[in-house]
Amino acid sequence: MKNIRLSYINLLIIHAVIALVIFVVPFLSKIYALLIPLIGFYVVYSTKNKNNEVLLVTAYMVGVEVFLRMTGGNFNNEFVKVSVIFFMFLGMVYSNFSINAFIYWVFLLLLIPGILVTSSTADFNSDIRKLLVFNLSGAVCLAISAIYMYKRRILFSDLQNVVVAMGLPVVTTAVYLFLFNPSVKDVVTGTQSNFETSGGFGPNQVSTILGLGMFVFFAQLILFSKSKKRMILNGILLLFISYRAIVTFSRGGVITAIVMIICLLFLLYYFSNAKGRSKFTLVFIVTALMAGGIWTYSSLQTSGLINKRYANKDAIGRTKKDRLGGREKIMGEELKIFIDNPITGVGAGMGKKARKEHNGGEVASHNEISRMLSEHGLFGVLGLLILFITPFVLYINNRQHLYFLSFYFFWLLTINHAAMRTAAPAFVYALSLLLVQVKIPEKAENSGD
Repeated sequence: MKNIRLSYINLLIIHAVIALVIFVVPFLSKIYALLIPLIGFYVVYSTKNKNNEVLLVTAYMVGVEVFLRMTGGNFNNEFVKVSVIFFMFLGMVYSNFSINAFIYWVFLLLLIPGILVTSSTADFNSDIRKLLVFNLSGAVCLAISAIYMYKRRILFSDLQNVVVAMGLPVVTTAVYLFLFNPSVKDVVTGTQSNFETSGGFGPNQVSTILGLGMFVFFAQLILFSKSKKRMILNGILLLFISYRAIVTFSRGGVITAIVMIICLLFLLYYFSNAKGRSKFTLVFIVTALMAGGIWTYSSLQTSGLINKRYANKDAIGRTKKDRLGGREKIMGEELKIFIDNPITGVGAGMGKKARKEHNGGEVASHNEISRMLSEHGLFGVLGLLILFITPFVLYINNRQHLYFLSFYFFWLLTINHAAMRTAAPAFVYALSLLLVQVKIPEKAENSGD
């Protein structure tokens, strides 16, 4: 246990140092981005994916994506998604996949009509190809990840290692944000999303990954803190990451994290015996005190502006007309496009152009659900039904998956406010399909059913 504790602490220190080094020498971010898949490939190749090492590698890449984008390390916007797809295929080569995962092959096939519509209504030049990649890379990443993870057996303790692998780069991100902007009070002047407190990068995406980090270290705190030192360490990390998430002034990631935590507590309480439930009073009290404390501190540091942000008010206290930063208008337009083109939609990646023709504005969609409807029509509806229903069908016989609801709602809420700009929602969705076992079975199998 001592070695495990030291290893965990050392990993956290290393990731804090990475933030400092890249803050001082930004070019090293590209070296970091290059080393991750290279080292990951070596690990998977040398182990032949015996213990699902591809999950650790891809989880780490998902966790580090926003940091790489923030620091200029990403080679392109699809770098991590493509890497995740590659490692998932590599994992299938070594460990096969469940034949029952065909439903996600069907999901991929449902994307083809939208591609055909796009290619037939527009010149298939480089811009159209980029548009298709931009709009479909997330869906493809989700499908391939889902095919690999569908009913793949994994111990809960090993799943937690995957979760921690996602969380370690979030520590790097949070430390970098502190170095980039140590004084929140000096840069917060309004209630809009704040690029200064988000490392100069998109607050929506920063908030999303920090929110995921909030869940990771909350789970570490209540489930895997076997000593007071570990408990204090995880508590500090949870508070630090939560604070940096809140002061991005982007609400999506924080609200998603709260829902994930509530889902975890619900399942833990529901499946606990009487003795276990008696301990939950303390867990609820501690959680409430931490939440109240970090919110109070955030409110003080932002001179009360964060309260107005979550109350949907501007800096002088006037209630804003829209609650979702203009996203309601885009969603409404996309639903209208779907009604006008109910069978095939307007084509993959063509929603932005269609909205421009309708109202002259050219803004990318933040909602993957309404985008699927407007661009893929009926095929999009069928694809979404597959994504919505399949995890719950599996969960009927997968009750030991304590993170199921948390993972599912992370995906669902994230695609409603941040679409699938990053690999995180696709990968975390697929994690909900794992066949999790808390105890070692008599005959454990590594590959899918």
